[in-house]
Amino acid sequence: METYIPISFLNDFIFCPRSIYFHQLYGNFNTQIYQQKPQIAGKAAHSSIDEKAYSTRKNILQGIEIYCEQYKICGKVDLFDTDSGKLTERKRQIKTIYDGYVFQVYAQYHALIEMGYAVNSIALYDITHNKNHPIPLPHENPDMQLKFEKLIEQINSFDMNAPGFIPVEAKCRNCIYSNLCDYAYT
Repeated sequence: METYIPISFLNDFIFCPRSIYFHQLYGNFNTQIYQQKPQIAGKAAHSSIDEKAYSTRKNILQGIEIYCEQYKICGKVDLFDTDSGKLTERKRQIKTIYDGYVFQVYAQYHALIEMGYAVNSIALYDITHNKNHPIPLPHENPDMQLKFEKLIEQINSFDMNAPGFIPVEAKCRNCIYSNLCDYAYT
């Protein structure tokens, strides 16, 4: 069976490579067991996309499944306007545009291009502040595209048992999986 990387893993891996393992460990458990307020609020803000209730316009693709053969990544697109070619990733609140956010839309971009769509622009949308944050297309920011490709390589070669993992205390303190991790600062 072919392996692939869920798009959501990109941001999670940057936060902490070990978090992906712990997320999978919880598997089919009820998310209320381990999610905290930020995750619950984010899920609630995302419900119109998950339920495909954001728009009834035919040119707005919402919550569609995507796959990119080149990078072996899969996931969902929040919103894609087939008329304008605008790809939008909705976030409950954006205080900082993290690399992981950009890498998520880059993954979506590459999948849509492979699927034959013309992606002309990318934006992160802050639901709380009703604000769009334009993101340069991958070919407009080759340094970020290279970082995206290196991240894919790092995920594919990550070994949970390899020595030398150094936790980041600030991240551990905010990690919903810290109670499972041998490395966590508690």
